[in-house]
Amino acid sequence: MSDADLASITLRELNAQLHALPADTNETHWRVRNPGGKHAIACGLTLPITVEIDGHVGYYCAGMNCEAHVVIHGNAGVGVAENMMSGAVTVKGDASQAAGATGHGGLLLIEGNASARCGISMKGIDIVVKGSIGPMSAFMAQEGCLVVLGDAGEALGDSIYEARLFVRGAVKSLGADCIEKPMTDADRGVLESVLAKAGIDDVASADFRLYGSARKLYHFHVDNVDAY
Repeated sequence: MSDADLASITLRELNAQLHALPADTNETHWRVRNPGGKHAIACGLTLPITVEIDGHVGYYCAGMNCEAHVVIHGNAGVGVAENMMSGAVTVKGDASQAAGATGHGGLLLIEGNASARCGISMKGIDIVVKGSIGPMSAFMAQEGCLVVLGDAGEALGDSIYEARLFVRGAVKSLGADCIEKPMTDADRGVLESVLAKAGIDDVASADFRLYGSARKLYHFHVDNVDAY
């Protein structure tokens, strides 16, 4: 295991080392100590390596991730896994606002709670939150799945496109053009696949409700002007 201590090297040096790894590297498991809430740790990774961070991180940790698995043994600041393309990011604690924002692919697993705007403008990423999520989550979510084992705050799915939102707990309110939908066998299969990817086998898909787009705001109509 490669060891990096942010008490003795700079963040720029750490990220440069990770970015310089060749495609055939045998340094496939890294441990980052003393992160100290620094921003943009382990951003832009492009290889199937594992990076474990021992402690809390600041903004945009594991942003633009591609193929790597980043594990945060603590809490994460704003925009964890922002614009992720593939791979996996696991947050062992809580996540701040905009977790998984604009993510195109991969899996973001948050074992605690997530704050406001979780999954904003998600474009194919799968996000699983074992706790609850804050208001305006999945705002303008286009594709992918947001799976919440706890509760959801106000205005869930506001201006949503075609993402699927699965919530096991209570939903405080739904945003514009977001409605509860009947769960088909295909929807249930998608949910069970995402739960399996997240290693969750102790909850039943039947316990969740599905939310998605009513598809009334795709095209401008004067009768809907107050909703835009």
